[in-house]
Amino acid sequence: VDGGASQRVAILGDELAKLAHDNNWAGVIINGCIRDSKAIGMMDVGVKALGTHPLKSIKNHEGEGGVIVSFSGVEFVHGHWLYSDEDGIIVSKVQLHTSS
Repeated sequence: VDGGASQRVAILGDELAKLAHDNNWAGVIINGCIRDSKAIGMMDVGVKALGTHPLKSIKNHEGEGGVIVSFSGVEFVHGHWLYSDEDGIIVSKVQLHTSS
């Protein structure tokens, strides 16, 4: 989710993170802030964000699906594979073989 790297408000909270979980998403990357980080941290859904902020955003834009999102020098393209851990994120055009 490209929040324009804004740190003025949170664009993801526990309710949207729960929706991501309920829709079987592995995770969400936020180019901005989140709130409810303690509750989100207990969910079985990965979340990467620039930071936290207690203020909710005004939800006046529904967003778009299936479009290329680009931030931090990376293009996030529908159909590409994304891998993440505590140290960072990797985006690949093809599925990588990982070891457990």
